[in-house]
Amino acid sequence: MKSRSALVYTVLRLLAFLVPFGLLMLLPIMREYYWLAAIFAALIGLSLSMIFLRRPLDEMTTGLAERRDRVRAERAVKDEDVEDAATGSSESRSAD
Repeated sequence: MKSRSALVYTVLRLLAFLVPFGLLMLLPIMREYYWLAAIFAALIGLSLSMIFLRRPLDEMTTGLAERRDRVRAERAVKDEDVEDAATGSSESRSAD
């Protein structure tokens, strides 16, 4: 995963929440009910990110999937290794 794509996506998601929250806090009624402003800002941020942040999300998830596949490939036990271990252990038992 490219750390740049994760950083860009995270910063854009934070901005999608913080900018509407800041604008809502300018309203006098929202200063009193800051929790309501946070809920509205979260909904606005979610909507904005679904519409405008599709490409950064795709880049980040592609990078995560590639990294996960590389780790799985490194950890994967090959069939030949399992067969060699099985035949080697059975041969050592028969020799005893």
